[in-house]
Amino acid sequence: MKKLNIHFFGASGTVTGSKYYLETEEVKIMVDCGLFQGLKDLREHNWERLPVDVSEMDYVLLTHGHLDHCGYIPLLVRHGFRGKILGTAPTLEIARIILEDSAKIQEEEAKRANEGHYSKHDPALPLYTEEDAAFALKFFEQIEEGKAVVLSDNCSATFLYNGHIIGSTYIEMDLYGKRLVFSGDVGRQQDELLNPPKQPEWADYLFVESTYGDRLHPEEDVEHILTELVKETLQKKGTLIIPSFAVERLQSLMYQLWKLYRMNRIPNIPIFVDSPMGNNVLEVFEEFPSWHKLTLEEYHNMCNHISIVSSYAETWETIDDPRPKIVIAGSGMVTGGRVLTYIKQLGDLESTSILLVGFQAEETRGRKLLEGATELKIYGKYISIKAKVHHLESLSAHADQAELLTWMGSIKNVPEKVFLVHGERSAMDVYRERIHEKFGWNCHIPEMYEVVEIPL
Repeated sequence: MKKLNIHFFGASGTVTGSKYYLETEEVKIMVDCGLFQGLKDLREHNWERLPVDVSEMDYVLLTHGHLDHCGYIPLLVRHGFRGKILGTAPTLEIARIILEDSAKIQEEEAKRANEGHYSKHDPALPLYTEEDAAFALKFFEQIEEGKAVVLSDNCSATFLYNGHIIGSTYIEMDLYGKRLVFSGDVGRQQDELLNPPKQPEWADYLFVESTYGDRLHPEEDVEHILTELVKETLQKKGTLIIPSFAVERLQSLMYQLWKLYRMNRIPNIPIFVDSPMGNNVLEVFEEFPSWHKLTLEEYHNMCNHISIVSSYAETWETIDDPRPKIVIAGSGMVTGGRVLTYIKQLGDLESTSILLVGFQAEETRGRKLLEGATELKIYGKYISIKAKVHHLESLSAHADQAELLTWMGSIKNVPEKVFLVHGERSAMDVYRERIHEKFGWNCHIPEMYEVVEIPL
C-alpha cells in the first residue's frame, strides 16, 4: 500500500517556523519553509539541519512571503535543495524582498556583535548571507492563482486567494485521490486593503492555522484610537513609534493615517516610514493592483502624504527632528530592524508613545512591552522604557476564531483529520474544542518533529 509521511518541522505547538514535509515514493514536497522567531529555544532550531535529505525534495510550495513561512529557504538551498520553489507572483516578490532584508540584517547583527563583543560566539556568524539569499532566488517559479499545477503523475496543487497579505494563498493539494488543504495564514473577512479569502469546499486532511484560535478580535474603533494617539503626541510634543511588519501592516497603517488626514480627523503631523523593506513592498502594491483594493490614484496620494526614510543617516535625522511626529518602522514584534534604533534613543522619554499592532509572539520584545517591561535589551545593552505602550489588536492580518470557523465552514465533507498548526498551545487547545463543538471534527495538535503516516 502506498503511504504519505507528513513531517512537522515547524509551527507545531508554536506560531512560527512553518514547515510541513510531505514524503511519498513518487514526490517529495515541503509546504512553506519558514524561520522560527521569538523564544530562544525555538530560534536555535534555525541553526539545525532538517533530519531528512533535502536534496531529495522536489518542490517547496509557498503560501505567502512572510519570514516565518519563507525565511529558511536560503538554508534549505545551502544544504542541497535543488527543486522548484512555487508561489504566486506577488508572493515570490515579497519573499525576495524579505529574504534579501533578512540576510542583510543577519550580516549586520553578526558584525555588530563582533564589534561590541556581546556574543558568546567568537566570531558571531550570520544565519545566512546575502549571497545565500541571492542563490536561493534562482529556484523561484511563478504559478497562477486558481490554476492547478501538476507536480507528479498523481499529485497536483492549486493556490487560492486567502487575503492576509498581498499574494497570499491557501493550497489545495490532490494526492492519490485525497485532498490536503493547507490554510497558510487566513486573512480577515473585512480588510481595508484586501478582499475576503476564498474558501475550500472539500478537505480529506486539513492543516489550519490557529494564531487567534482562542479569541475574537476586539471591537475597536481604530480611527478613534489613532486620532487620540495623534492628539496626545501633539500635546506632549513627542514621538509616536509604531513597530510594524513591512508587509501589509505598514501599508494598512499608512492608509489609515492618510484617510484620517483626508477626513480632517488629524492635522498634517509629520509621518515617517522607516523600513527599506516596506518601501519595496509598496512597489509590489503598485505592480500587482489586481491583488488589492486600492486604486492607483489612492495609492499615489497615500505615498505622497508620507515621508519615506531611505538611509540610516536619515533615521538619525528623523530621531533628531524636534517636531511631534509619527514613525512607522520595522519590525512588528520589535525583534530587529530600524525600530530598535528609535526605541533605543526615544524609549526612555515620557513624551514617547509606542503603539503595538497585532500579535506579539512569546519572548519577543513586543510581548515584553505589552507585559509592562520597564527595560529592554537592545544591541547587548539594557535600555530604560518610560514610553507609554498601547496595543491595537483589530488591525491584525490574521483571521480570529470566528473568521477561521467561517473559512472552514464551507467544507462539505467531514475531514478524516484536522491538524491544528501555527498557534500557541493554549490557543490550539481552545480552538480544538470549538471545532469539535461546532463541526464534530477530529482534531490533532502535532508535536515538533512528529511524523504522521497516512495510507493512500
